Amino acid sequence: MQSVEKHIEKSIKSKPRGTLVLPSDFLLYGEPKAVQKSLERLEDKKVIVRVAQGIYVRPKISKLIGALTPTAEEVAEAIAKRDRIRTVPTGSYALNALGLSTQVPMNIVLLTDGSPREIKVGKRKIKFKKTTPKNLMAKGKISRLVIQALKEIGNGKVKEDEEKKILELLKKEDVKDLKYDIVLAPVWVQKIMKKALHDGKN
Repeated sequence: MQSVEKHIEKSIKSKPRGTLVLPSDFLLYGEPKAVQKSLERLEDKKVIVRVAQGIYVRPKISKLIGALTPTAEEVAEAIAKRDRIRTVPTGSYALNALGLSTQVPMNIVLLTDGSPREIKVGKRKIKFKKTTPKNLMAKGKISRLVIQALKEIGNGKVKEDEEKKILELLKKEDVKDLKYDIVLAPVWVQKIMKKALHDGKN
């Protein structure tokens, strides 16, 4: 057990502060039970901080407030990586990610092909909602967010400045991915997204 813990501690300390660590990162060093036990001991020794179930961080240290924990967004990303699931931000989280809203949502809602669940990170919550494969097929990082953001705003409610911003963002998307993703969107969303193909150099 001691050597497993030493190996894991050495590995964690070689990572930059702020790095999220998961038990699955250390399975080379020992059995899952031994790895989990070692992480719990390293948490007691303040080498890492637990931020959610099965997710730890090598914390950044602030002179003023001590250990800094990662954002809920970073934790959501780590969970998707750990569980090898696909996710797509939805609702107000998608609007915020695109810069269409300055309000940071208290609850992050992600559509997923994994198990539905809710995880608490500090005062915020990450909610994984089971969805159909079609909702997760979008390839473009920007276009998949745009589809969800427009659905959140609603048909006929998209303001002129919002549409302008969305089209500017879509012009940065890979054209092949954009064309592929447009087909997956509801018809009214397709009409808006297609404008990015016409006004640009594409």
